[in-house]
Amino acid sequence: MDVRTYIEDHRDEFVAALKEWLAIPSVSADPERHPDVRRSAEWLSAHLSAAGFPTVEVWETGGMPAVFAEWPARDPQAPAVLVYGHHDVQPADPVEEWETDPFDPVERGDRLIGRGASDDKGQVLFHALGVRAGLAASGADAPPVTLKLLVEGEEESGSPNFAELLKARRDRLDCDVAVISDTTMWAADTPSMCVGMRGLTDCRIDLYALDRDLHSGSFGGAVPNPAAAMARLLAGLHDADGRIAVPGFYDDVLEIGAEERELLARLPFDEAEWLRAAGAAAAAGEAGHSTLERIWVRPTAEVNGMWSGHTGAGSKTIVPKSAHAKVSFRLVPDQDPLRIQEAVRAYVRSAAPDGVRAEVEFAGPGVRPCASDLSSPAVQAARDAMRRAFGTDVLYTREGGSGPEADLAEALGAPLVFVAVGLDDDRIHAPNEKVEVPLLLKGAESIAYLWESLAGQA
Repeated sequence: MDVRTYIEDHRDEFVAALKEWLAIPSVSADPERHPDVRRSAEWLSAHLSAAGFPTVEVWETGGMPAVFAEWPARDPQAPAVLVYGHHDVQPADPVEEWETDPFDPVERGDRLIGRGASDDKGQVLFHALGVRAGLAASGADAPPVTLKLLVEGEEESGSPNFAELLKARRDRLDCDVAVISDTTMWAADTPSMCVGMRGLTDCRIDLYALDRDLHSGSFGGAVPNPAAAMARLLAGLHDADGRIAVPGFYDDVLEIGAEERELLARLPFDEAEWLRAAGAAAAAGEAGHSTLERIWVRPTAEVNGMWSGHTGAGSKTIVPKSAHAKVSFRLVPDQDPLRIQEAVRAYVRSAAPDGVRAEVEFAGPGVRPCASDLSSPAVQAARDAMRRAFGTDVLYTREGGSGPEADLAEALGAPLVFVAVGLDDDRIHAPNEKVEVPLLLKGAESIAYLWESLAGQA
């Protein structure tokens, strides 16, 4: 029996198991659901044991538990591969916008609807199917690579305990390649591999000038106005070409290579339709870069909100005593969030005029960006495996969002490879999340081919 036949023959069994797991409301952000997150870890542990993994453990953290599984290769010299995913899910709110019960998964044709179907339970579970398909095709009793799974329970809450877990369990996680299955493809008929994710750091800026709001007729034009100072400060974040004007901001930016730029350009991107979907009248951003480059491979500074003085009905002629804003920065390799924070603090201090006191508070150390080495044999093997499964060329994409993958790469010292089959229209984090079951099966098939290919590189 070949890999594809095995997977097709076990489709219904796979979907039934996934529906059972999706019924567990493992919302890590909701304290009332924490028992369910633990129940989710226990369910996955039992499933992986039944799939044949000889070692399966639930690992405690300072918060919600992670699941670790290991299946040694038939050849002791074979490479070790670690697969990362997560078993917690986003809250279902607003529940009234769901067409079905978010935790009572429903099949509609090839679609499976339920919270976590795509992000990330479906994409975690196809690994168990993939390894079983590979074993059935080869007739072996162990995979061609030493396979390890690390499935955390707090990714949707910012992975607050993940870095410490990696340090504490470093000896168990040693690997040659780290595979991430928590991203998306371009489209069902345009398979692609994510090769990078942006980082993030965000802050609140406060400007203070007065003890109280003052009458603008008595004091206006003669005392500092923090609202006007904030407007100038925020406007100064960008120059006329849309580049971020914070000194030193671009010092560590790693520019993408010609191969990746060419593959990005080959994606069937309809900018007009993209703008319509966003409700935007025109594209904007850093000059000299395409829209896809702006949202994937270029850093950004975005004003998320600002407030000051009187914002209610009618007029109130005052000079406000303070002004406030929230700003976020998306980062690209090799930018360090902590260095960016220092650069932003220095910019705010220099932009605050005399008589205005500036404070900047960042929400933690930030999330670092990450990227795959496109010349890595592991990346090429993954692309070839997906080509074989999908029967067509595989392009490259990136993710504009952020995750804990940079921590994983640094802690393990292993190259990152993204093999995932979610879609942008899977409505992850939104009501009516779904996944395309045929794509999950292609994910399982890709993984089965990848393990054989990586074993051949040893």
